[in-house]
Amino acid sequence: MSDPDELSVSQARERFAGALEHATSSHRPVYITRRGKRVAAIVDAAELTRISALAEDMEDILAAEAAREEMRATAEQPIPWDEVKADLGLS
Repeated sequence: MSDPDELSVSQARERFAGALEHATSSHRPVYITRRGKRVAAIVDAAELTRISALAEDMEDILAAEAAREEMRATAEQPIPWDEVKADLGLS
């Protein structure tokens, strides 16, 4: 492979096993291109799991920040944890 991190669709067909091995051993994606544009990637499964977990964490962080911003904008007070537990029947 001349550039192991990027292959055309036809190169990927011809070199799939090598591209798969490269992605799993290097833990870096191998991008598949069509007409010079990236259209897909071969990614190590463990790396994809890690990236997905990080993305979920970031969604949670952004949602919490949006909630804090809404509370600042409306001057709303947070609900005490003991009250939330009681409402949910957890106390």
